[in-house]
Amino acid sequence: MPRVVHFEINASDPERASQFYESVFGWRSQKWEGPFDYWMITTGPDSEPGINGGFTRKDTPGVVNTIVVKSIDDSLAKVTDSGGKVVAPKMEIPGVGWLAYCVDTEGNPFGVMQSTT
Repeated sequence: MPRVVHFEINASDPERASQFYESVFGWRSQKWEGPFDYWMITTGPDSEPGINGGFTRKDTPGVVNTIVVKSIDDSLAKVTDSGGKVVAPKMEIPGVGWLAYCVDTEGNPFGVMQSTT
């Protein structure tokens, strides 16, 4: 069954957001060395329940949960067949997998990820 495996916090100033979440919760973040501005968030040790996430540079506040699926193409078809919308088509995240962003029937954003690892 597909599960939430990652979250993203939109931040106009990811460095400031990183300092806030580290101060409040002890979360650690590190700038990703990939092709766009992104900061990986570690919320705790892998041996404890929970998920990790990231900060992305956006001026619209909010949180986006990403759900891992076996087939991104099948899942995107199900999204549109069920009344949702694909708002950012699938894109390759090098060394990670394929990612697309959607909104559900209520306008809530979410990501769909097919891992290549």
